[in-house]
Amino acid sequence: MKPASIVAVEAIPGHPDFRPLAGVRGVEHELRYASTDNFAGRVLYRGFDCAWLRAEAAAGLEAAAAWLQARHPGWRLRVLDALRPQRVQQAIWADVVGTPMAMYFADPARGSIHSFGMAVDITLLDPDGREVDMGSGFDEMSLASHPALHAEHLASGVLTPGHVALRERLAAAMAAGGFAGIPTEWWHFDHGDRDAVRRTLPRVD
Repeated sequence: MKPASIVAVEAIPGHPDFRPLAGVRGVEHELRYASTDNFAGRVLYRGFDCAWLRAEAAAGLEAAAAWLQARHPGWRLRVLDALRPQRVQQAIWADVVGTPMAMYFADPARGSIHSFGMAVDITLLDPDGREVDMGSGFDEMSLASHPALHAEHLASGVLTPGHVALRERLAAAMAAGGFAGIPTEWWHFDHGDRDAVRRTLPRVD
């Protein structure tokens, strides 16, 4: 799908439609693709500042953090990935196409919602500031990561009730901010309808 327009990632700082993650209240960030702590084992955002979201997604994230704090004092959100330029998505796709990992990444020909600044990968921090055990790791491309299979995983013992409760807490917080999860990744949430995002918003390359 052809995007409405294209913005270079280098032009994002100072862009009126985007906000830095550092300015999103109640939220921490540690972008895994800006380090080697990711599925590829290398820095994918080398030379790029990707700690940004579109303003509407950033506002939704603040609302999610406020919901979480009100109901679970001391708990916080940590963003693991946010804006992902199309050129990075293309590089990732080149690595995974034709492998089982491909199901976890959007074909760049269609476009990742990350590349519009309207998706986040996110987890929970407990009151001591530690990432909690969600039953599988970020970018763990296994069935254990699939929210759609929670009932099956509980029955088989792959996940504990505690794991599922934490995933549901995260999903509830994100829903309060207007985000929706997906069936295959407990950490991924989109803000807004995917087709509308791809059709009406500029993509970041």
